[in-house]
Amino acid sequence: MKHTLTAAASALALLLALPACAQFQALAGQGAAPEAPAVSEPAEDEILEAMAEPSLADTLATGTLSDIAAGIAAGDVTSEAMVEAYLARIETIDRSGPTLQSVLSVNPNALADARAADARRAAGEPLGPLHGVPVLLKDNIETLDPIPTTAGALALKENYVNRDAPLAAGLRAAGAIILGKTNLSQWANFRSTDSISGWSALGGQVRNPHMLDRTPCGSSSGSGAAAAAALAAGTVGSETNGSIICPSSINGIVGFKPTVGLVPQTGIIPISSTQDTAGPMTRSVRDAALMLTAMASGETATDFSAALDDNFLAGKRLGVLRFAVGSNPDVTARFEAALAVLEAEGAILVDIEELDLPEGYGPAERHVLQAEFRKTLNDYLATAAPAVTVRTLADLIAFNKAHADIELVLFNQDILEMSEEQPPLDDDAYLESLDKILTASRANGIDKFLADNEVDLLVAPSLGPAFLVDAVHGDNFNGGTGAGYIAAIAGYPNITVPMGLVRGLPVGLSFMGTAGQDSDVLAAGYDYEQATNLIHAPDYLANAEGVPELGAAMRPYAGD
Repeated sequence: MKHTLTAAASALALLLALPACAQFQALAGQGAAPEAPAVSEPAEDEILEAMAEPSLADTLATGTLSDIAAGIAAGDVTSEAMVEAYLARIETIDRSGPTLQSVLSVNPNALADARAADARRAAGEPLGPLHGVPVLLKDNIETLDPIPTTAGALALKENYVNRDAPLAAGLRAAGAIILGKTNLSQWANFRSTDSISGWSALGGQVRNPHMLDRTPCGSSSGSGAAAAAALAAGTVGSETNGSIICPSSINGIVGFKPTVGLVPQTGIIPISSTQDTAGPMTRSVRDAALMLTAMASGETATDFSAALDDNFLAGKRLGVLRFAVGSNPDVTARFEAALAVLEAEGAILVDIEELDLPEGYGPAERHVLQAEFRKTLNDYLATAAPAVTVRTLADLIAFNKAHADIELVLFNQDILEMSEEQPPLDDDAYLESLDKILTASRANGIDKFLADNEVDLLVAPSLGPAFLVDAVHGDNFNGGTGAGYIAAIAGYPNITVPMGLVRGLPVGLSFMGTAGQDSDVLAAGYDYEQATNLIHAPDYLANAEGVPELGAAMRPYAGD
């Protein structure tokens, strides 16, 4: 079940009978782009065309957070109008039409908060650079708004905590309007080894707005799809291993995973104290930097947008992670085109061919995550809202069995069960596993690459194109592409920036660095983004046959 949309949406007439007429943008090095075919769902230009007189808010809604903030600051548009525009898009795109199911709940106070923000600005009292800007948060992040924090789980549907996570408080202090919560892979995709990314019991299956039968990836699937479909100015996701980078790459947006600890973990339903972090998911690198500035903590405030420089890469040495390119020739082609751009921007490329991981690296990480999950989730559940009856991981396992007709239809809960069997965090086996994965990922991984090759940052493809949503077999990740897991386990920063389309599906380029290199990683992504501008508005294709050459190839030969 979904939480009801309670705020009034402005009128937005969507003509579903119209064929899509959006055009794929030309990609650098790919020649002329084909026109998109007629499909059953409307593309972005038709959503705007379907409105009798699109307002400035309607037009700004599909742009960047930075432009929206500037428009509000200049008095060209009000925060109330922006909230109304996004509520209308949520109703039209997410709840009907393409039915992305990316927004799990809408804040019933959002319009009132926007009106209050407009009054403050009129009185000359703006709060900060995000004043009046509507954002969506992943539904494992607590807010004091009258909406629950559920992780998509039936067991937490009444978890009205009435408190802001520090990152939510930071966004609010910078003036942002919390528009609502996004759907996610349930329990941040830490429930089953046979999971379906983007599915939760409360929200159903999130859909990829570029191709509706394809995965949005997880666990920040709703945040990725909502940002791509422009259902808010920006969104927040969280990552333990890949859950910001994967949905950002696959949905064709910018995603930034910070150094662990830069954004406080408090108030986020946890998995791992070693690897968990929240991060911004946006339609530009500058937007991500602005949101990160508000979300981060520390004695000395950092304006991450101040370090952005479209000449940052000049003279920088970049380690090219060749072992992470994978076997997809189309991804390889896009990556080679991206490397050519980096060289044109003045970067010096150094190939890194191999990653030497110790035996048992993967099982050791699973051991660490399961042990930390048992401890951190038990601690979190002890502080959940009074109406929540589940107070331990063992209670949760029992609850899911009692509600198997809702929770266990698609896949099991073997990760929860394995986690419940883990020893405490002072156990020698846990400590040995933790040392193994941190040493391999840090001193013998990213830090070694940087030092041995005398490079400033590392670069690799983020991931392959989106695979099919499969309710029978579960996720089917294409192996071999991407190295974000090293940065995730190390707790180091990683950004993905769109690098074009592969058969109608987005793929991203990742920059990674060592602990505390967040500003440099953002700046590298910004330079590449400014040189390419390869973000694509989604076309809401029903399937891959909506791509002209693919659809034609699937039909019988008609002769000359």
